[in-house]
Amino acid sequence: MTPTNETPEPRGTVADAVKGNWVDRLAPEGTRPYLRLSRADRPIGTWLLLLPCWWGLLLAMLHDGRASWHDLWIFAGCGIGAFLMRGAGCTWNDITDRHIDGSVARTASRPIPSGAVSVTQALAWLVAQALVALFILLTFNWAAILMGVISLVPVCIYPFAKRFTWWPQIFLGLAFNWGALLAWVAHTGRLEWPAVVLYLAGICWTLFYDTIYAHQDAEDDALIGVKSTARLFGNESPRWLRRFLVLAVILQGLAVIGAAIGAAPFALLVALLGTWAFGWHMHWQLSRFDLEDGERQLKLFRSNRDAGLWPLPFFAVALFL
Repeated sequence: MTPTNETPEPRGTVADAVKGNWVDRLAPEGTRPYLRLSRADRPIGTWLLLLPCWWGLLLAMLHDGRASWHDLWIFAGCGIGAFLMRGAGCTWNDITDRHIDGSVARTASRPIPSGAVSVTQALAWLVAQALVALFILLTFNWAAILMGVISLVPVCIYPFAKRFTWWPQIFLGLAFNWGALLAWVAHTGRLEWPAVVLYLAGICWTLFYDTIYAHQDAEDDALIGVKSTARLFGNESPRWLRRFLVLAVILQGLAVIGAAIGAAPFALLVALLGTWAFGWHMHWQLSRFDLEDGERQLKLFRSNRDAGLWPLPFFAVALFL
């Protein structure tokens, strides 16, 4: 046998996980199937759930013209909560999709279809994550707690959406961007129109990045009858992606303008530069999108962490102007 220098993949590794991720390298063996079930080996989902929370918090602070020490806890609590609720949501998704995942090459190695975790064990893990997230939510004001409870509706519906609509990405957007509303309310105690517009901007962003992501599975999805915007748009996807890009930027810009009413004009300009940077990154992705290159599609999808991070320093600087 010819020797090789390649290091074998750790047992149970999921096919589309980041190579050399911390779960495969550092986590105790017994915890790995559960961490993989929560997608801890693929942190991009946590970022995509978290970033709208931070957008909403910073714009709420800009709108109110005030900040408090409690806002630091909201900032940190959103981070912990995003990790937990993304994990709980992915666990729920894998429970409901366990038969579909076994028929798709990219997802067949996930813990449930591969047999690493039973459905009963997955349900227990789901409850454990949700309970810890609830404890964090209870440290916010009552309006934010109510928003957090309502958020469970789109989370529960999303895994089934691809069975009855060509637009499951809308349901993902409804779930993944709820933090923009929750964090705004956690700071202000009330829901206001700039937060709603910011939420709509996030949904358009989700339609953009998850359509790119869904193209990886388009052929397998067609064989098993799973619907997605990638299948719906087909070769027209670049045109639709541009539409989502434009809508996301316009709506986020309107949210910034609404939040910055009463702020100094230069603060508004700086905050809008954050939206411009957000749109520039999405345009960069679109210029590199290739319908036939699944590896590139995955890289572009993951790069949306950077797209979502771009507005944050501009929003933060605007607070002090």
